Amino acid sequence: MAVELLKIRANFQITLPPAVRRAVQAKIGDTLLVQVTQDGCIVLKPVAIIDKSQAYFWTKRWQTGESEAEEELRTGRIREYDSMRHLVSDLASEVGIDPRELEDQDIP
Repeated sequence: MAVELLKIRANFQITLPPAVRRAVQAKIGDTLLVQVTQDGCIVLKPVAIIDKSQAYFWTKRWQTGESEAEEELRTGRIREYDSMRHLVSDLASEVGIDPRELEDQDIP
């Protein structure tokens, strides 16, 4: 664990020493959360700011689905189809629909 002394400079700025930057892999432009504990300690925590349009990807539900999909790929539990019609027919069967019910649908 890196332990360093810092001096507060003009405008109350501090510089993170190289050992601390390396320990947390800090880069210019990174964002830190500043927290003051009940006993007066200042805690800096690196945080990632996520674009709102991408926030869904980091939800627990989505990440669970990503993990499941990666596991299925890793273990070879995937299927390939030679046409969209075969894919739709297989999906219909999985959810209890008779694929013949879809025969009049416009599926490529």
